Amino acid sequence: QVQLVESGGRLVQAGGSLRLSCAASGRTFSSYAMGWFRQAPGKEREFVAAISYSDSSTYYVDSVKGRFTISRDNTKNTASLQMNNLKPEDTAIYYCAAGRVTRYYSDKNVYNYWGQGTQVTVSS
Repeated sequence: QVQLVESGGRLVQAGGSLRLSCAASGRTFSSYAMGWFRQAPGKEREFVAAISYSDSSTYYVDSVKGRFTISRDNTKNTASLQMNNLKPEDTAIYYCAAGRVTRYYSDKNVYNYWGQGTQVTVSS
């Protein structure tokens, strides 16, 4: 079992930065790929970024490439999402997820555990 708790979401102006954190319980954190997803009102939950468990390879949706950076610290059981140059269209609830996966990182159905989400609002 893995429990995930996100933090760091808040209201920010367009062009600003935020760092989201995901704290994980359990001693097997290092064996899970970690993903960040987001869901805007009235929309499907969409993939944002993921990091593998093996070599920390990273994956991003095109709309955030060059602006967002995903990272993990296996010594602290945390995953983070650094978000720069935020845009109003980044407004959503952001969720972190954990899964024993080695591919299809953008598919939310392959992740076994989810946090409760943290709200990010970007004002124009």
